[in-house]
Amino acid sequence: MTRSITVLDGGTGRELHRVGAPFRQPEWSALALIEAPEAVRRVHETYLAAGADVITSNSYALTPFHIGAARFAAEGRSLADRAGRMGRAAIGEGPGRLAGSLPPVLGSYRPDLFDPRLAAPLLQTLVDGLTPCVDLWLAETLSSLAEARLVRAVLGPGSRPLWVSFTLRDDGDPAAAVLRSGEPAAEAARTALAIGAETLLFNCSQPEVMLGAVTAARAVIGSAALKIGVYANAFPPQRPDALANDGLDPIREDLEPADYVAFARSWQAAGAEVIGGCCGIGPAHIRAVADAFEV
Repeated sequence: MTRSITVLDGGTGRELHRVGAPFRQPEWSALALIEAPEAVRRVHETYLAAGADVITSNSYALTPFHIGAARFAAEGRSLADRAGRMGRAAIGEGPGRLAGSLPPVLGSYRPDLFDPRLAAPLLQTLVDGLTPCVDLWLAETLSSLAEARLVRAVLGPGSRPLWVSFTLRDDGDPAAAVLRSGEPAAEAARTALAIGAETLLFNCSQPEVMLGAVTAARAVIGSAALKIGVYANAFPPQRPDALANDGLDPIREDLEPADYVAFARSWQAAGAEVIGGCCGIGPAHIRAVADAFEV
């Protein structure tokens, strides 16, 4: 089986919640990793069975915001190692790849909370724990260019391939394509090139705003080797001052798998080569995307 795109998995936290794994705030998807890690492995397997070429480690919620500063200090590295091992076990001898999720460790959707001096050691803890298992790094849901630059500084040169993914503002003109910091998507493309990323993605924003970002990024990248990807969420528009995962947001009812595939086709036509899903986009959506791009 061959495809014209690389298929990512979908949202892990919502799928853990759907299948009845331990799940509550503030731990979010980290709770299953702590109390029922086999449930994490099974969710990974579900996405692989749905057609994902790349699954993402369940390390997004391994931050002080979710598991507490004391637990992060004591167990952050070992929990990151567990997240990596669950992903690796799910892949087994199969052809899938494991992306090591590096979240915005001081708060999602909030570029104003970012402080590189505080974020660097937190990121290093996750990197140290995930390193034995991952095939590539996925710095995701970044709200500002500075967050991407810090990830590169923490990883250093010569590391595994780096994929950087930015979240966009949902309010305003969808064609404007700006990060939650207000920086334009075109600058995200220039930054991805400058830090030597292999793939530039846009995630955890509404599908409607992704096309403008892909178009802007493609115009900057031109013939460069940098790939473009998208994995949107199924949330209603988020306020500019929202803090992601501070509650269980509602899921839109107008994003059935066929609807999501329609968006995916527009992203691919504009230059996206990697497509998956974020919060609220589940295995049925990923199966539909995988089937739609078989060649």
